[in-house]
Amino acid sequence: MISDFFIIFNWWFLLFGLGIAFLPLTRWFFKGFFDLGYGFSKIIAILLISYLVWLTGSLKILPFSVSSIWIIVILLAFFNFFLARKFRKEFLKQIKNCWKILVFEEILFFTALTFWSFIRGFQPDIEGLEKFMDFGFVNSILRSSYFPPLDIWMAGKTINYYYFGHLVTAVLTKISGIDPAITYNLMIATIFALSFTATFSLGGNLVFHWKLSREAGSRSAGESGNWKLIFITGFLSAFLLTLGGNLHAFWWFLTHNFNFAAYWYPDATRFIVEKFGALDNTIHEFPIYSFVVSDLHGHVSNIPFVLLFLATAFTIFASKKPSLYLYIFISLLLGVLYMTNSWDFPIYFLILGATIFYFNYLKYGFSFKSFLNIGLLVVLVLIGSILFSLPFHLHFSQMAKGIAPVSAHSPFWQLLVLWGYQWIIGLSFIVFLVLKKLRITNYPASAKASAGKQLQIPDIYILILFIIATSLIIIPEFFYVKDIYISSYHRANTMFKLVYQSFMMYGLASGYIIVRILTSLKKKVLKFMLFAFCFLLFTFVFIYPYFATNSYYGNLKIYHGLYGLSFLKRTSPDDYQAIIWLKENIKGQPVVLEASGDSYTLFNRVSALTGLPTIQGWLVHEWLWRGSFDEPGKRAGEVQTIYETKNKNQALEIIKKYHVEYIFVGEKEREKYKISEEKFAQIGEIVFQSGKTRIYKIELTNW
Repeated sequence: MISDFFIIFNWWFLLFGLGIAFLPLTRWFFKGFFDLGYGFSKIIAILLISYLVWLTGSLKILPFSVSSIWIIVILLAFFNFFLARKFRKEFLKQIKNCWKILVFEEILFFTALTFWSFIRGFQPDIEGLEKFMDFGFVNSILRSSYFPPLDIWMAGKTINYYYFGHLVTAVLTKISGIDPAITYNLMIATIFALSFTATFSLGGNLVFHWKLSREAGSRSAGESGNWKLIFITGFLSAFLLTLGGNLHAFWWFLTHNFNFAAYWYPDATRFIVEKFGALDNTIHEFPIYSFVVSDLHGHVSNIPFVLLFLATAFTIFASKKPSLYLYIFISLLLGVLYMTNSWDFPIYFLILGATIFYFNYLKYGFSFKSFLNIGLLVVLVLIGSILFSLPFHLHFSQMAKGIAPVSAHSPFWQLLVLWGYQWIIGLSFIVFLVLKKLRITNYPASAKASAGKQLQIPDIYILILFIIATSLIIIPEFFYVKDIYISSYHRANTMFKLVYQSFMMYGLASGYIIVRILTSLKKKVLKFMLFAFCFLLFTFVFIYPYFATNSYYGNLKIYHGLYGLSFLKRTSPDDYQAIIWLKENIKGQPVVLEASGDSYTLFNRVSALTGLPTIQGWLVHEWLWRGSFDEPGKRAGEVQTIYETKNKNQALEIIKKYHVEYIFVGEKEREKYKISEEKFAQIGEIVFQSGKTRIYKIELTNW
C-alpha cells in the first residue's frame, strides 16, 4: 500500500505540474470565476496536450513517443508563460486574492484521487465487463507510431470506435513512465477526481455569479459573494454528480420489508426491464456506477471534458461580449467530445445553441439580426468542430443505422423511481421562480434596485440544463437509434447514452437549485421542511455508493494493490508469463494468433493485454463496430482452421493472408479447439514456453 501511495503521488505531481503550467490559459478562459477556473486547469492541459499529440500523429508530423509529447508540453507551457507575462500585474493580483481557494481545490483533487485509487486497490483486476476492450485500445495506442491505431481484434484494420479517451490514458501513461496495468486504475481515479473538483468549481461559480448579479458590485470573490454558499453548492453538486445514485434504493427499501437485504446495486441501472410481458431491457447508468465497475469507456473518459464544456458554455452565457477565442475553444471541445463519445456531440451542441440563442435574444430580441447572428455562430462552430476532428472522420464509419420509433415504453412509476428526486427539485425551482415573479430582462442588466425582480444568468442557465436533461429522458420513450441489438434491447443503447448526460446535468443543477431556494426563503418553517425533505431524499441517493463499493470491492477487506494483471498471474500463471514476455520483447504490432472468443469473456486476453493485433477478437464487438457479422464470422472460422487442421499448407495459407508472425497456444486455445500442434513446430519455432503454454514464431519469408 505504501509503494502504491508513492506511485499515486508521482502521478498526482505530474498532473499538478500540468495544472499549474496551464493556469494562465485557464484564467484567460475563466477570468470571471472566483477560482480563475483552477478546477479545470488540469482538464484543459490534458485536453490540449492529447489533442496536439493526436493531431500531429494523425497528420504524420510527429510520431507518438515520449519525446514528441514533451515537445508539445514544453511548447504549450511557453505559450502559457508568455500569456502570463502579457497580463502579469492583473494575473499576480488575482493569484494573491484567491491563492487559498487554489490550494484548497488542489487538496480536494489530491484527496479524491488518492481516495478512489485506494478503492481500486481492493479490486484492481482489468478483466470482466468490457475492460479487455478498453485496455486493449490503450495498449494498441501505446504501440502506435501514428494514428488511427490498429484494431487489436481485427488484424489489418484500424479502430472504428471513439478512441480519444483511450488516447488520453495512453498519453499520460507515456509521459509518466508507469506500467499501463497500473495507469488504467489510476486513470479511473483521475477521472473521478477531475469530475469532483470541476463540478465543485462550476457549482460554486454558479452561486458566485448569482450573488454577484444581486450585488451588482465587484468581480472578486474575496470582496463579493458568500463563501459558505459557494462551498455548500460546490460540494453538494459534486457529490450528486459523482457519487449520487437514483431512488432505486428507496424503492427497494419500501417494497422489501424496509430493509436492504439482498440489494443488488446493478439493478439501479437496469430497472426498466418489462412492460406487459414484452421484454424491454434498458440501460440507465450514472457516474458512480461507472467509477465502481471501472470500465474505461468513452462516456466515462468524457465526463471531465463535458464539465469543461458546460463551464465554457456558462462563460459565454454570462459574457456581455464573448470573445472569438471562446467560440474557437468550444468548437475544439465539441470535436473532442465527438471523438471520445459521439453521442455527446449533438447533446452539447444543443446546449451551445440554446446559449447562443439566449445571448442574442438579450441583445437584439426577436429580430432578424438576432436570428442571423444565431445562425452564423451555430454554423461556424459546427464547421469548426468538424475541422478540428476531421482526421478522425476520414477513418471512421458510422455504426448507427438510422432512427426508428420504439416498440416499448417505460411505465411512469419506473421513471419516477429513476428521476423522481431530480424532477421534484427542478419543478420546485420553476414554481419558485414563478412565485417570485422573476423575469428575463435585456442587457444591460439593471442595477441592484431591479436585480431582485429579474432572472439571474445562472437561473436561466440551470433552467436550460433542466429542460434539455428532461428532453433526453423523453426521447427514448418515442425514438431510438438503430444498431445491431436485438428487439428486446432495441432502445437500450439510446437510453443509456442520453440519460447518462441527463444525470450529470441534473446533478450540477440540483446543488444550485437547493441552495438558491433555501437562501431565498424567508419563512423558517418552509426552510426546515425543504431541508428535511432533501435530507430524506439524499439519504437514499447517497446510500448507493455504500452498497455498490462494498459489493464490487469485497467489503473493502483485502487490499490487492493497483497492478491490474494480478488476476491472470493467480489464475493462469503460464499464460501470464507468456503475455509478459510478449509485452517486453515484441516491438511494433505484429499479428499474434490466439483463440477467437465471445464478447465479455476471458478470450482474447493476449491481444487486449499486449496491444498486439489478432485475426479475430470479441465477436459481438466487432459485429457492432463493422456493422455486419460476415467478416467476424468468417475470420473466426479461419482461426479455428489454423489451430485444428493437420494440413500445414492449409494453415500457412491463412497465416500468410493475415501476416501472422506469432502463434499463441495457451489455456483458452486448448479449451476451445482440438489443436493439432505438430504443424506449428514444422512451420515455426518455439520462442517461449511455460508449462503447456507456448509461443511459436513463424518466419513468413521461409514459406
